Amino acid sequence: MSDEVQPGHVRVRLDLSYDGTEFSGWAKQAGGRRTVQAEIEEALRTVTRSKGAPYELTVAGRTDAGVHARGQVAHVDLPQDVWGEHHGKLLKRLAGRLPRDVRVWAAREAPLGFNARFSAVWRRYAYRVTDNPGGVDPLLRNHVLWHDWPLDVDAMNEAAGRLIGEHDFAAYCKKREGATTIRTLQELSLVRGEDGIVTATVRADAFCHNMVRSLIGALLFVGDGHRAPDWPGKVLAAGVRDSAVHVVRPHGLTLEEVGYPADELLAARNKEARNKRTLPGAAGCC
Repeated sequence: MSDEVQPGHVRVRLDLSYDGTEFSGWAKQAGGRRTVQAEIEEALRTVTRSKGAPYELTVAGRTDAGVHARGQVAHVDLPQDVWGEHHGKLLKRLAGRLPRDVRVWAAREAPLGFNARFSAVWRRYAYRVTDNPGGVDPLLRNHVLWHDWPLDVDAMNEAAGRLIGEHDFAAYCKKREGATTIRTLQELSLVRGEDGIVTATVRADAFCHNMVRSLIGALLFVGDGHRAPDWPGKVLAAGVRDSAVHVVRPHGLTLEEVGYPADELLAARNKEARNKRTLPGAAGCC
C-alpha cells in the first residue's frame, strides 16, 4: 500500500468528533446502516458539488457501534481544483450539511507522507463508569456506564499496572484472521472524579478488536471484588479468551486523541506500522 497521493490531488487531514449513539460504527456498511464514514463522505461530495466522486476517508481508528470520538482523525484525497475552490469555506459548509451528532473541526493540507491510520503513534481512549447507587445522570446516560457494585479504584489501578507494556493481548481481543494481537499498552490508569465518575485512560500504539472494552470488563471485576488484582495479568499470560472477561457496553467509550510524530518521521512510522510484529523470542509468524 502506497502513501503517495495521485497526481492532481491534495491529501487533506480532517479532525472530527461524533456522538456514536445513533451510528452503526465508523465504517461504511451494506444495507443502508447509518455510519460516520458514510455521512461525512456524502457531505463532502455535496458541499463540493462532486456527486459520484470516490472520496473515501481513511481513519485513525475504526470505532464500533455506539462508541464516541472527541479527537478522531481522518484523511481524504481531493482533486487540487476542488480543494482550491472550497477549502476556505469547507468547514462552514460541512457544518450546515452534516447531522448534529458529527462535526468536522479542522480541514487542512496534510504534510508529505501523512496517513491518518498508519502515521499514528498512539491512540488514547477514555472509558467512563459510575457506581452511584442511584444510577447515571440522565444527561450523561449515553456516555457513562452504570456498574451496580461499589468499585475500589486503587485495586483496579494495581491490576492495570500489570498489563502495561508490549504483550500479546489475544486474551482481550476478538481474533481476526491474519492479524496480530501484539500491542504496546502505554497507559492504563483510572481516576475517580469529584462527580463520582471513574474515568479509565487507555493509551496504546494501536488496539485490536474489543481490546479496550475487554480490559475494562476485567478491571471492573477486580474493582467490585469478584477477582483479585493479579487476575487480569494471569488472563493475559494465558493467552486465550476467558469467559469471565466481559466486553462492556460501547457507550462508555470515547476516542479522545490520536498522536502523530514530527513530519520528517511520518514515512518511517508508516513503514513500521505495517510490519507484523512478534514478541522477542517468539518463533514463526504471529
